[in-house]
Amino acid sequence: MRIAITGAAGMVGRKLTERLIADGTLNGAAIESLHLQDIVPFEPPQASFDITAETSDLADPGVAEALAARDADMVFHLAGVVSGEAEANFDKGYRANLDGTRFLFDAIRLREGYAPRVVYSSSIAVFGAPFPPAIGDDFQQVPLTSYGAQKQIGELILTDYTRRGFMDGVALRLPTICVRPGKPNLAASGFFSSIIREPLAGKEAVLPVSRDVVHTHASPRSAVGFLLHAAGLPSEEIGPRRAITLPGVAVSVGEQIEALRRIAGDKAVALIREQHDPAISAIVEFWPQRFEANRASRLGFTAETSFDDIIRIHIEDELGGSLQ
Repeated sequence: MRIAITGAAGMVGRKLTERLIADGTLNGAAIESLHLQDIVPFEPPQASFDITAETSDLADPGVAEALAARDADMVFHLAGVVSGEAEANFDKGYRANLDGTRFLFDAIRLREGYAPRVVYSSSIAVFGAPFPPAIGDDFQQVPLTSYGAQKQIGELILTDYTRRGFMDGVALRLPTICVRPGKPNLAASGFFSSIIREPLAGKEAVLPVSRDVVHTHASPRSAVGFLLHAAGLPSEEIGPRRAITLPGVAVSVGEQIEALRRIAGDKAVALIREQHDPAISAIVEFWPQRFEANRASRLGFTAETSFDDIIRIHIEDELGGSLQ
């Protein structure tokens, strides 16, 4: 099994890499090689199999073709810029999230005799308001952000190229991944993690939206599980609809805070400072809230069932299993 991961230096990419190294296999086959690509420099980890790292931009000429020429059996396409950055910098968003994706998919399409499984990280941002109380599998995709539009276009190309036999693709509409470790990024959704991560570390966090905001989350551990499960799904089980809306935990910001209180106490909650940000609120306003991910459940995708579980996973995976 030869594997390639784009966006490998990102949080999900790093955790996926760690899991693949720990397992040593994918879909029952021993991993022969792992090629990691990202636009930022990074040091590849050590493994019992061959690992290579590449710093490059998929939107640059020849980069996608060189990656496709590696003939990876499995391609995890995670590269892109996050929602807030894509909205603030229109050209950068389309270059990273659309051009890079299209160039990679075209490089795969044009490589004769090559049709790998491609797992593409899409987003629930493909859905736009007005929303029903819960979004089902048949709700129409009408994104109301540039990021959502870029992700939906990627889904459409993947679906068409799979229909034509150029690849065996599956697009995963990831919920917001929370609690994200490390430093805050430029994602408009970043506060969902920071209001938990920073207080657990004894630091102040800013809440830019109302506590009434409802959103759907899954842990980084679940994100990796989604990707690995998608890698092994038989194509005939997925069917012609190649984009899958994934399960998660739908909670209000206020419910997130109360979960933090149950686990870490009032002292942690006191570190959250409410400071309204109109720009972030305007983006979040057009995001979906709850999902009925029945198709994903039938296909075997699983996630946490409470936000308390999401916080506990962060403590286990990032804080050594306990609060200091």
